[in-house]
Amino acid sequence: MTTNQVLDALGDPTRRAVCERLAAGPLPVGELAAALPVSRPAVSQHLKVLKDAGLVVDRAVGNRRLYALNPSGVAVLQQWLDRIWSDALAAFKQAVEQPEEPTQEGS
Repeated sequence: MTTNQVLDALGDPTRRAVCERLAAGPLPVGELAAALPVSRPAVSQHLKVLKDAGLVVDRAVGNRRLYALNPSGVAVLQQWLDRIWSDALAAFKQAVEQPEEPTQEGS
């Protein structure tokens, strides 16, 4: 899984909604579909995209499959966001620590 795969998968609002629901715990596709404004087959297709991106894993429980967030996939996203945040903070620090240039008005 790559950062681009993860970000591409999360580019769809329904897939983000699926991830938000799965953040509370594993769910079968039927329960996910019941809470979303899309059909069960559509939710299955979104789960496939999320699974291919490494964001979701599934396991058999009896005669159904439970889907859950994949901590490794979420870690890829967190590492990317941490890097972006660190870069932004470093740029802000540099801007704040630069000596102020005198303006023509305030000499």
